[in-house]
Amino acid sequence: MTPATEFAFVRATRDPDPAAQNAAPAAETQELKFRLHRKLLEKINLDALASIETHRVRQEVLEALYSLMNEEPHLLTAAQREQVAGEVLDEVFGLGPLEPLLADPGISDILVNGANSVYVERAGLLERTRVRFRDDPHLMRIIDRIVSRVGRRVDESAPMVDARLADGSRVNAIIPPLAIDGPVLSIRRFGKDKLLPADLVKRKTLTAGMMLMLESAVKARLNIVVAGGTGAGKTTLLNALSAFIPSNERIVTIEDAAELQLKQPHVVRLETRPANIEGQGAVRQRQLLINSLRMRPDRIVVGEVRGEEALDMLQAMNTGHDGSLTTIHANSPREAVARLEVMVSMANSGMQMTSIRQQISSSVNLFIQAARLSDGSRRVTSITEVIGMEGSIVTLQEIFAFEKQGLDPDGRIMGRFRATGIRPKFSEKLAAQGIHLPTELFAEEMTI
Repeated sequence: MTPATEFAFVRATRDPDPAAQNAAPAAETQELKFRLHRKLLEKINLDALASIETHRVRQEVLEALYSLMNEEPHLLTAAQREQVAGEVLDEVFGLGPLEPLLADPGISDILVNGANSVYVERAGLLERTRVRFRDDPHLMRIIDRIVSRVGRRVDESAPMVDARLADGSRVNAIIPPLAIDGPVLSIRRFGKDKLLPADLVKRKTLTAGMMLMLESAVKARLNIVVAGGTGAGKTTLLNALSAFIPSNERIVTIEDAAELQLKQPHVVRLETRPANIEGQGAVRQRQLLINSLRMRPDRIVVGEVRGEEALDMLQAMNTGHDGSLTTIHANSPREAVARLEVMVSMANSGMQMTSIRQQISSSVNLFIQAARLSDGSRRVTSITEVIGMEGSIVTLQEIFAFEKQGLDPDGRIMGRFRATGIRPKFSEKLAAQGIHLPTELFAEEMTI
């Protein structure tokens, strides 16, 4: 067997059979893995191999690894050798015990609560895994490897960090002394291929009619805010809506950790920067947003507004950068308005509440409410239009809604999407752009 074939075989047979697991207790296998890893680092200078192409480096390391296993006093079965070799290669080139989880497309979240407690989310539901780290220092090495790849750091002076993996997955880590029971790592996975609008309709996140209206709204340059809680699918929906932006427009994206996957050819991606070890050099979203106005954007997409940048986002929406998109943490459109009020007040404490609400009503056209339901499914539960001010209150009217109607025998939520029968006020703006939505769209109903 050639080294390349042998390596491919190792990767394809990561999970040993039960008999092999019984032959070598997990603790002994774990100890062997770390012993081989330590000997491997002593024998091979990985820095010297950095200039060689990755495939050849893996072959060299695999050959050295099998040579070391032959020196072990305890004989290993073929399945054990393959398992240990695969795990050691993950320690050298990847993220150690997390690699099998990262290779599983069905996992959407990986939650590490210390060295001995790892959970994953599948289909919206949490489950505990058998994955373990050797100890907290082992977990810390994996965290350091992740954050260092994007030029960030985590230590006692900066015990919290946001980062991302090469595939765009979002990473958050928090370590002692803030995390009492050991380092905590959270990874929000993103698929290699983003979900397109048709995919969301197929998954019944919303109806085809609702997506048609949102497509028209994006093409007509309406300002849209996607609201929802953690894990509700806000970024996924924002990515899907971005597919409707014409390819001839210049788009500037601003994020804390880059995760948007826009496919247009003319996209400028900006990312915030944390403070350095001296506590200086931090660049926040508000600074990037102000700078983006000098970059001649046709549209500005902010991954999520969390603070003072809300004021600048609203002003940009209202002063020539219509068609902009963002997300916000909120449980309803009315709560989203209230959160925007608070964030704008943070940016300008002297601004009167009536002026803030006028700014919101004249800037935002649509709120899209997304939610993750108790069965793990994600739905667009409301599409609400901002129609202006009534006295000192921002006036909203709901165009589409999702109504829960109970549970089926398998515990899945049953419900229906329904139009409220109200034709949106922005229909006039759509018509001015040559976009005409069918009247029956605003009377549709779909049970799921």
